[in-house]
Parts: sequence; C-alpha cells; structure tokens
Amino acid sequence: MSLIKHATASVFLFGPAGGGEWRIGLIRHPRFGRWMLPGGHVEPAENPAEAALREVREETGLAATLLPPHPATVPDYPAAVRVPLPVWITEQVVPAETRLPAEHVHVDHLYPAVADETEPANDPELPFRWYAAGELAGLEMFPDTRGGAELLFPLIGRLAQPIG
Repeated sequence: MSLIKHATASVFLFGPAGGGEWRIGLIRHPRFGRWMLPGGHVEPAENPAEAALREVREETGLAATLLPPHPATVPDYPAAVRVPLPVWITEQVVPAETRLPAEHVHVDHLYPAVADETEPANDPELPFRWYAAGELAGLEMFPDTRGGAELLFPLIGRLAQPIG
C-alpha cells in the first residue's frame, strides 16, 4: 500500500536580534510537543510559497518575506506566474490526525524568510518564541529542523541582502 502525499510548506523564519545577530522563530506544536517551524498544508487555491506565508501569519501573528535560496544563476523564465523556490523539499511520513485519519506523507517545501516585524501584529495561533543559534541544542526539536536551522544561521545575513 502506498501512502497518500500532501503538499506542505514550512518556514525557517528569521528576525534580527541586534548587533548583526539573528534569531529563528519557532512554534510549539500542540500534538508533537516540540518546537517546530511554522507551516502546514497547502490549500487547494495556493502554491507552496503562498501557503508558507499564510501559515506564518496564522501560527505566529507575523508577516514575513520569503528569501531566495541563492542568487539566480540562470535568466528569469518568461512565465506569467513563477512560484518562489524553496531551499529544500523533503518527504516525511506523518501519523494520522483529526482531518487526515491515516498515516500520510508530507512533501514539505522549506523556505527561508525574514519576519517583517519581530512583534506579532495579531495573537499567534500557537505558542511562539524567538531563539538564538546557541539555544537550539537545548530545545525539544526534530533533528532535521535543528539541522536545517544550523545550516541556515551562518547564511541568513547574506540571504537577507537584496540580490543586485
């Protein structure tokens, strides 16, 4: 039996901490009891980039700007609508949940982003906190989330700079 796959989008949400330092914003997931990236299922009328931004707004109360994972190395494709590239796409088997009563696979589009503000404009849907790179080791997190954050922390200052 093959598992059904669902498109999801998650965000490595960074915010400035002052002095050139950055923090990552994480949500406390109620079902898994761990600190995780904001994110969730792509709705039928969305692409993964739109879902990523919506999930950040809903779960953290913050607006964000997606960052390109790397400077463009090829000319722009002449399509009317292009979807921003994620930095990674992963597949993860996840347990059944209320709205999806069977084990399934998340095809997760992982985006780096910078929060437009560091204080939520709206009440977050889930517990939310900012963490410095040095605080990650002590958090209850999935290893791949911690690993991705550790890979991005040294790059975020450069990724957040306009491409020109």
